[in-house]
Amino acid sequence: MVLTVKKESFSAESCSWLFLSLRSNMGGPNGSTDSFTFDKSAKIFVAGHRGLVGSAIVNKLRQLGFTNLLLRSHSDLDLTRQSAVEAFFAAENPQFVILAAAKVGGIHANNTYPADFIAINLQIQTNVIDSAYRHGVKKLVFLGSSCIYPKFAPQPIPEDALLTGPLEPTNEWYAVAKIAGIKMCQAYRIQYNWDAISAMPTNLYGPNDNFHPENSHVLPALMRRFHEAKVSGAIEVVVWGTGSPLREFLHVDDLADAVVFLMEKYSGLGHVNVGSGKEVTIKELAELVKEVVGFEGELVWDTSKPDGTPRKLMDSSKLSGLGWVPKISLRDGLVDTYKWYLENVKQ
Repeated sequence: MVLTVKKESFSAESCSWLFLSLRSNMGGPNGSTDSFTFDKSAKIFVAGHRGLVGSAIVNKLRQLGFTNLLLRSHSDLDLTRQSAVEAFFAAENPQFVILAAAKVGGIHANNTYPADFIAINLQIQTNVIDSAYRHGVKKLVFLGSSCIYPKFAPQPIPEDALLTGPLEPTNEWYAVAKIAGIKMCQAYRIQYNWDAISAMPTNLYGPNDNFHPENSHVLPALMRRFHEAKVSGAIEVVVWGTGSPLREFLHVDDLADAVVFLMEKYSGLGHVNVGSGKEVTIKELAELVKEVVGFEGELVWDTSKPDGTPRKLMDSSKLSGLGWVPKISLRDGLVDTYKWYLENVKQ
């Protein structure tokens, strides 16, 4: 998906992911768990706390009353260095670990730096997962994205579609690393009876998203371009394609809520999809973002350009069957995100 304001263009069709690792001392892999929110003084290490997912998790935990959050920036703790990670766990002994740190990027970055995307992500997740197990962390939640699934997965995408076909070539190095993370959690559960679970979110958005003019994904890209067009007085914004592809979006605060829910309610070998369950066409999304931003110019579709994958929807029936549903509508989420953009992104 590529948009332009006047004669400028940029690519916004890409896939990213973030992951979490969380371990609880309140139950076994096949049994029920006590409430994760019971012990407000529990030590929780939130890695990647400045990013989209990490910041939402930190906010959620603080809202719940947790007072002992361990926060480290990359300059304080390099998660790709095994010795540094081991030393951190030995010194701090966190009871829970939330790993929201990962090497992420769009199509261009994935194509240009494939070694970085596979090596850095493998290093981060291997170091943290293994150290968490060896230093007595009780439960681990590993969070990936729909990028782990085959390019031509059935729609909606069920959890058992994993490893049933070829991956999307533009992000396969990243996806392979994340699949390895899921399998590592399963292997540690099988061999060590360790309560490691995995959750796979759909396309995320919200405060602290990436609004870079060239490397952002479709929703923040639309928001930035409509805002810049409004400020500059541009008469139109041009979007590549027909606007017909269907996409699913989940506000990052809903993801944070789902992570806490899974900590309390789920303990199993299989990974769990986390989505909104609602699809929107790119055209509907663009019109909604245009309205929220207040751009009054024309939205023009360049139908000579490609649409990309026609549909991408997660099957989240496993999670909904456990009793969790998202709370934030797309419109409300966009209003919240635009407010954050105006207050935090340099104009």
